[in-house]
Amino acid sequence: MICESQFKKELEVVIANAIREDVGPGDYSSLACIPDSTEGRAKLLVKEDGIIAGVAFAKMIFEYVDVDLKMEIFIEDGALVKKGDVVFHISGRSQSILKAERVVLNSMQRMSAIASKTNQYVQSLKGTKTKILDTRKTTPGFRAPEKWAVKIGGGENHRFALYDMIMLKDNHIDFAGGITLAIAKTKAYLKNNNLDLKIIVEARDLEEIKEILKSEGVYRILIDNFNYEDTRKAVALIGNQCQTESSGNINETTIRQYAACGVNYISSGALTHSVANMDLSLKAF
Repeated sequence: MICESQFKKELEVVIANAIREDVGPGDYSSLACIPDSTEGRAKLLVKEDGIIAGVAFAKMIFEYVDVDLKMEIFIEDGALVKKGDVVFHISGRSQSILKAERVVLNSMQRMSAIASKTNQYVQSLKGTKTKILDTRKTTPGFRAPEKWAVKIGGGENHRFALYDMIMLKDNHIDFAGGITLAIAKTKAYLKNNNLDLKIIVEARDLEEIKEILKSEGVYRILIDNFNYEDTRKAVALIGNQCQTESSGNINETTIRQYAACGVNYISSGALTHSVANMDLSLKAF
């Protein structure tokens, strides 16, 4: 995973681009009817039960728009909320509140939905040794907040992008000429370029797992689209040689059974690509 400072820079890029996209040359609706000196306040109202996420991100957005805006937080990220709860108050220049409103709501609604879904999976895994991971199946341009939301929901982050971990998947393996060649070429590339990156290799069947295990230096084997029986066999084959990760066909009804197979991790793109935004609103009062 990328370092904290780099992650913060990613968040700053997201905010700057979102405000550029939404405000452009000016919020003419507010400029037309609200004097510049007018001050007001608004509250973030929860309209649906779930896990709240994006409070700290909202603070970053408000500060980007206007450093003089004041935020009073009542409920922190990761808390279970119910319909009718008020998460925070924001006060200051009315034009500034309105300028930030849609970016804050879009971000928090999406992040809260992801945190809520992640938490459902985390609860399903209670009592097992298995942890839930996200993937790179994120909204273009919004990856950093979405991965942050997974953490808020109790999950863990997989690699952030293509540059912070090696993952040799089926197409890499086929283009490289096979598993053994792909691993050997990767290890040579990392050494020649003085890169220290973990290597994950995807396996499509038990025979591929056996082949992967013949090569040293593999951090984790991705057991992709296996059924329960073959997953158990794969875990037994791998033993303590490296970490194990299941993916494919993972949902609310299958996740517990895959965890029972003994894998270290389960990764699910559904955490970020298949959620319906939580209903939140920002209301003046």
